[in-house]
Amino acid sequence: MSFIDSPAELAPGASVAPASSAPRLLVVGCGGIGGIIAAYLFEQGHDVTAFTTNPIIADAINAVGFRVRGEASPGTVGGRAVRELGPDTRPFDYILLATQPPQVEEAARDAVAHLAPTGAMICLQNGLCEERIARIAGPERTFGGIIAWGASMVEPGVYDRTSGGGFVLGRLDGASDPRLDELARILEAIGPTTVTDNLAGARWSKLAINCAISSLGTVGGDRLGALLRHRFVRRLALEIMTETVQVSRASGVRLEKVAGTLDLDWIALTDAERSAVGSPGLFAKHALLLAVGARYRRMRSSMLAAIERGRPPAVDFLNGEVVERGAALGIATPINAAAREEVLAIAAGKRKPSLALLRALFDRTRELVGAPSSMRPPPPASPVEPPAGPPHEPPAAPPQEPPASATSAQAGALSEPSVAAANAQGDLGGA
Repeated sequence: MSFIDSPAELAPGASVAPASSAPRLLVVGCGGIGGIIAAYLFEQGHDVTAFTTNPIIADAINAVGFRVRGEASPGTVGGRAVRELGPDTRPFDYILLATQPPQVEEAARDAVAHLAPTGAMICLQNGLCEERIARIAGPERTFGGIIAWGASMVEPGVYDRTSGGGFVLGRLDGASDPRLDELARILEAIGPTTVTDNLAGARWSKLAINCAISSLGTVGGDRLGALLRHRFVRRLALEIMTETVQVSRASGVRLEKVAGTLDLDWIALTDAERSAVGSPGLFAKHALLLAVGARYRRMRSSMLAAIERGRPPAVDFLNGEVVERGAALGIATPINAAAREEVLAIAAGKRKPSLALLRALFDRTRELVGAPSSMRPPPPASPVEPPAGPPHEPPAAPPQEPPASATSAQAGALSEPSVAAANAQGDLGGA
């Protein structure tokens, strides 16, 4: 693929109307997320090109097609994957970046020469990748796409959609844009798609979830449902999410509810809850995580899958991002830092994922928590209704563990939390 150093420039704040003809789409990456997106777009008859640098995946797709199973699966879909784009390739209106975060900047640099001047690149990764891609494609040609469904690549060309859900799309500056509306209509065939004017708030809420689920899933070496049955795993998840929320608040970010239901401002532990042995609030938050684990029990960490394939994990784009930004703001993030180091040790072959290793992480970090650090969330941009409370009223005297019945009851009440996966993955987030 070609390289380009200077993206086409648009006037600051400009919104560009899409071309009148059918848009051309490029999906970069044919792992779990990219493969399923490409399959649906082919199935819907769009002008789509699927690109992968992996010859085994490309050969499997070109021999049989995209084989998709799981929730609302289109089955086997005819389509081809290419391994290079020639100089005569017509420009694309939308380039959907479905690689893992460590590869996204290289993928963007390779593909930007093939992006139409009025087109846009869409970041489907977990983390905060839009800022990185905006430096390559330009802020007016960079969109964020938050994925609310799970997927894995079972074998080359064979994809498993592990949960339902759709997308949240937005621009870094929160501006309205007809291209976002057009892209939302295209992606609606995959799942419900909405456009947000607060991409940063949606991204940080998703980041808080991914930092907990993906890192702990890597250390624990198991699927989400099995891990979240353990109280100490849920406590680690709550502490990781709390630190992430603290950094987001210090950054002036107004968090969005995930899929309209999962309120990270409420999930974040208060000072009292961080030092308490038990409380009604803690009980309700543990019960909610049990419900999430039940609903998305099949999900598996994308970072663990990357390590197993010999690729670098995306931990620096998740927990590492929180640690770095927290340090710049004077916010302590010891649990995120400890989780990051454990994932890197696993990637280096110094540790083996296991529940025992996750328990050791919990025991080792007990002395690092307990210091009050709560910050009030920033006020909403405009008057809104007060945020909804926890899904169920907690009992007056909570037991040590929520009963098993609470899991199924709250799982039914959850309306598709933004729990997503990509590239042979299944954690809470995008590619």
